[in-house]
Amino acid sequence: MLQSLRDKTSGLIAKIVLGALVFVFAFFGIESYFMGRNETWVAKVDKTEISADQFRERFQNYRQNVLQRSGGQLDPALLERPEIKRQVLDALIDEQLLLNANDKLGVVIPDERVRDVIRSIPQFQVDGKFDESAYRAVLVGINKSPMQFQEERRQALAADELRTLIGSIGIVTPRDIDAHIRLRDQTRDLRTLTLAKPADAPKIDDAEVESFYKSHGAEYMTAEQVALDYIEFDAKAVKVEETPDETVLRDRYEKEKARYLTPEQRLASHILITAKGGDADAQKVALAKAQDIAKSVREGKDFAAAAKESSEDLGSKAQGGDLGWLEPGVIDPAFESSLFALKKGDVSEPVLSAEGYHIIQLRDIRERKEKTFDEVKAELSKSYLDSERDRLFSELASKVEDARLTDPGSLAPAAKAAGVDVQKTPLFARTGGAGIATNPAVIKAAFSDTVLVESNNSDMIDLAPDHKLIVRIAEHKRSEQRPLDEVREEIRARLSREALAKQASERAESLLARLRKGETLEQLAAELKLSVADAKGTGRSASNVDSRIASAAFKLPRPAEGKSDYGSVALLDDAYALFALDKVVDGDVTKVDEAGRESVRNQLQSLNAMTATSHFIASLRKSAKIQIAEDRMQ
Repeated sequence: MLQSLRDKTSGLIAKIVLGALVFVFAFFGIESYFMGRNETWVAKVDKTEISADQFRERFQNYRQNVLQRSGGQLDPALLERPEIKRQVLDALIDEQLLLNANDKLGVVIPDERVRDVIRSIPQFQVDGKFDESAYRAVLVGINKSPMQFQEERRQALAADELRTLIGSIGIVTPRDIDAHIRLRDQTRDLRTLTLAKPADAPKIDDAEVESFYKSHGAEYMTAEQVALDYIEFDAKAVKVEETPDETVLRDRYEKEKARYLTPEQRLASHILITAKGGDADAQKVALAKAQDIAKSVREGKDFAAAAKESSEDLGSKAQGGDLGWLEPGVIDPAFESSLFALKKGDVSEPVLSAEGYHIIQLRDIRERKEKTFDEVKAELSKSYLDSERDRLFSELASKVEDARLTDPGSLAPAAKAAGVDVQKTPLFARTGGAGIATNPAVIKAAFSDTVLVESNNSDMIDLAPDHKLIVRIAEHKRSEQRPLDEVREEIRARLSREALAKQASERAESLLARLRKGETLEQLAAELKLSVADAKGTGRSASNVDSRIASAAFKLPRPAEGKSDYGSVALLDDAYALFALDKVVDGDVTKVDEAGRESVRNQLQSLNAMTATSHFIASLRKSAKIQIAEDRMQ
């Protein structure tokens, strides 16, 4: 299997550096190289860390997608459960296992493929074409550098690549397709007898209620509740000088001047001719071919048509060789030197790079531009005010934190430092309440040992990036057993329901036993003054019978010729159904056309791929050292 994977990835080679998708360091700086490393991790896969930031970003994306799909009908608190967070973390671990396996197997995602994927993202396009300015603006908005974004896309592609390769190894045969169709389209001839809920509910006396209350008292407890004192403050309360000094802005402009510089850009197309075999003779053949193509273009042949016909760069061939807008420093040096020596409309002589020979067409030029101070003054002012507000809020949060730590038994000093009043919540349980008590982080802090047991202030809680909260216990109501008189009728109703359900189940089982001993469904129906319903040709998703009956019927084995098999199934409201399975008819494979068979093949291939990938990941998990910090899944 490993050799097969290597064979399938041997053709993945990079053809061009990421061109217009890589920004010069002057625009984004070199912070990505010198950023301080966060030593707190949520999980480790061998030597690779999954950071808290990675987990939070993935979890927030998952949370947002689920809430959008639910149309606001889902309680967000349900997504904060530890088992949900663990599922998200497990998915991240599985991806890292696949990435590690990629490295060992030599699976490589070429730069050109990353480039093509990014260029195809609608948010980076204007009028259906990739636009570098739009790309820059979006990345600035999400606080990512091109290097970070490219690497994220590369890793996403790499994780999918191995899944695809594993899935492509399995073969779905015509026999597999036939077997699936026979099962999928199978029908079953049924007869059904519906038993209504027993009419007489058993009476439950007080002695039974009291006995149940004594043995199940833990199920009838009041919820533990707390009320909180809290202080809440955010950056909106921070006062900032609304008109920054022009000297400050000019100094900021000089320091960040590179942000407002757009280097010269050239709109290029190319045709790539590679040397098959790589030896001197192959180089000569490739050069001669490239020279002939360049000559034909200069003599009037359409460049885009020539690229579609002859280029060996699969990433740009379909677009007529279009490479988009390119800047200095992001492409092969020889390619760049030739491109920036051309005049608009010129076509170059063949240019040799590591990929092969390029014939380059310069389609347009954007001159180097530098925005003046006056052009960016408003932007500088907003940026300054935002950073100043962040700085002042950070200072305020530090003062509040110092006050919290200095007097952990009172919120008054912290409230004074924040310039806010102490507020109070109503009582709420561990399931949450109103206002701030809907926030899972607040609920967790409220019932923590620090707050509930030690009666100290909580740690500072982030409601949003610039919105903070500190809580302490104001009132605590412990869980207590509810009085018998309060729950007497509740218990009586429960015991009555359970007795009625048991009676209905026992009646159905008794009748089913009689069927299996030789009585017929019709004999039982006559005795019970009920009628038998025929349901011939029932499919797996048929609407002619209750879905529960159909599901149970398809779990029974095929009956012997001329014989019937019997079953029972619980319906709603303590009703039951008895059913007879008389005949099984397999689906007719001759009624499915080629398009239908191809759909089945794709479905089975997808299922096989999922199964194979799941087994592969399971084997990777067994051999990997995986560490998980449950307490950091916040």
